[in-house]
Amino acid sequence: MNQLDALRQWTTVVADTGDFRQLAQFKPRDATTNPSLILKAVQKADYRPLLDDAVRKYKGLPIDELIDRLLVRFGTEILSIIPGRVSTEVDARLSFDTAATIRRADRIVALYRAEGIDVGERVLIKVASTWEGIEAARQLEQKGIHTNLTLLFSFAQAVACGAAKVRLISPFVGRIYDWYKKSAGSQWDEAANAGANDPGVKSVREIFGYYKQHGIATEVMGASFRNVGQIAALAGCDLLTISPELLAQLAGSEAPLAHALDAGAAGGRDMPLQTLDEAAFRFALNEDAMATEKLAEGIRAFAADAVKLEKLMEAS
Repeated sequence: MNQLDALRQWTTVVADTGDFRQLAQFKPRDATTNPSLILKAVQKADYRPLLDDAVRKYKGLPIDELIDRLLVRFGTEILSIIPGRVSTEVDARLSFDTAATIRRADRIVALYRAEGIDVGERVLIKVASTWEGIEAARQLEQKGIHTNLTLLFSFAQAVACGAAKVRLISPFVGRIYDWYKKSAGSQWDEAANAGANDPGVKSVREIFGYYKQHGIATEVMGASFRNVGQIAALAGCDLLTISPELLAQLAGSEAPLAHALDAGAAGGRDMPLQTLDEAAFRFALNEDAMATEKLAEGIRAFAADAVKLEKLMEAS
């Protein structure tokens, strides 16, 4: 049994890519996309026709609607290959506007429904884990539109997402690791901060334990991995979204992979249930320098790639 098959025993495997032609070989249940992955895909010869077709078919529409139509085109292609759900992201430039996020999500959902997709079962709307994004997700969930809260770096964000009853969160393991490694500089000890001691892994384990202890139904999906060791240390998490490169490494290895994270044992921890209003949320996030910096950086990066994608479409 290879490591990918071993991982499937305990965890739902999700592919993190816009390159849907890679999906069949790894047989993930779900798939996630983001503006950066879509931008990367449409710059390849295999996928550029999807962008050109969207521009030709919907010429004259506002650029933001053209972008949504392209994202949904990728999403429907992905759904034709996988049995589960695809995550499609709302424009990161709306991360601090609850009403605008809801309007954009509603349009993405309407476009999927026009393609005959069962949105409730097969689509997750991806939203940044800002206070405004979490509030938008709360309202979307109440309407039966399920959400994936992304760019999640702190326990406070996870607490707020659980209280909002979002369907799924995506804690960013690798980006947390990146911050602590950069912060430590020459003092960083890679071996001492590997596996269960990896700061990104520890963050997900804490969130996973908190949710299981308090019966919070929100699914935990570790994301943004830098190496197979981080994935192995979270074997047993509800879901893990993994790049094609790391999926290939897992599929190519027959080294032992143990059940590292058990929902029953995780739920036995003693962590008090927390409630955060807006002021408490913002203060807790402000107190976490890593989460504050990585959230802002992530929003800026996704927003920049959205602009690049718009320029590509405008030039087509």
